[in-house]
Amino acid sequence: MVEVTEKQMDNLTFRSDTVLSDVHLHCPNKRHLMVRLNAVGQPVFLSYFKLLWNTEDSASEKHAGEATIEREPQCRSGDELYDEDRSNLKKERELNSEGVEALLDDDGDLEVVRRPRSASDLEAEDLVRDRVYPVILMKGEEDAFEDEEEECTCSDVVKIEHTMATPLEDVGKQVWRAAFLLADYILFKRDTFRCCSVLELGGGTGITSIIVGTVAKRVYCTDAGEDLLAMCEKNVALNKHLMEPGGGDIKVKELDWLKDEFCTDRAAPYSWSEEEIADLHDHCTVIMASDVFYDDDLTDALFRTLYRITHNLRNSCTVYLAIEKRLNFTLRHMDVTCEAYSHFRNTLNDLENLQDRKMKYSVEPIKLDFCQFLIYERIEQLELWKIIAEQLS
Repeated sequence: MVEVTEKQMDNLTFRSDTVLSDVHLHCPNKRHLMVRLNAVGQPVFLSYFKLLWNTEDSASEKHAGEATIEREPQCRSGDELYDEDRSNLKKERELNSEGVEALLDDDGDLEVVRRPRSASDLEAEDLVRDRVYPVILMKGEEDAFEDEEEECTCSDVVKIEHTMATPLEDVGKQVWRAAFLLADYILFKRDTFRCCSVLELGGGTGITSIIVGTVAKRVYCTDAGEDLLAMCEKNVALNKHLMEPGGGDIKVKELDWLKDEFCTDRAAPYSWSEEEIADLHDHCTVIMASDVFYDDDLTDALFRTLYRITHNLRNSCTVYLAIEKRLNFTLRHMDVTCEAYSHFRNTLNDLENLQDRKMKYSVEPIKLDFCQFLIYERIEQLELWKIIAEQLS
């Protein structure tokens, strides 16, 4: 977890057993507002994720202050957004390269001789990207983000509470790139998800369920762990304004893939009622998950859960899976591999080739040529898959 004190703010470090999402490293100039500690003592931050809609909205809508998600996207590629977001870094490199003379020694090695820093170099520090560190919200400083909020209308901003670094078992408390990719696709294909009943597996902070909730009729956002589900529920409440124009009802529920049944214990938080289970089975037509394929056992458990639920649905459904291939060097292979991704692909192939008299699963990749609504680096390791789970009888 992150150790944060006021004296250490300028040199924040992470322990070696933590995992940090690339989303928070991509835009280091974006401040993260620390709002509280969660039940296990991890710092919780509040971030604002702006939706990139077309700025040519009608003046009457803006004047009336209507919160509506029905806008056209700014059709810009991920590379354009990435280049724009890195403009300050480019300026820094250009400034730092002035007066640097590269020489080769007798062995052909590169020697770099730097001149003493001039006053102009010191002035250029204003253009250098900030370090990644949180801003602690002190009592009486609730307006710390007032200027930023005024720049964005209600329908432009998704507010998410999250952590910035966690042990591996708590990675659901962070925001991940694949969730942004799936959110982009949902916003681009809004009509596909309109008035649907949706189930999200491994919803984490809930950002994807919140996005689909702007058009779907009902969303069941599920995960495991009371602290994580409480954070997700808080995020749903923070973004209720996005659902007001006619969007869906988002229910935060526990769904543990390692268990064969829904949790129906009334004494347990986030348990299911019999009516909710029946509603899911009768009306669900979309299932989705993002960035949950990092452990082979959990991947197997997710596909078992997926198989069980689709068998119990009254209607055929479409499953969307977003994943990021992560490269790791392993001593076993003495090479850089994507073992978790390879296991995911093998399990996906097994599902498609499954001989089943009741269900047929058709798998196809989705091209990532749709517009980008959120600022993140859409790297080539990101993939989006669609599974058609068709009822045969």
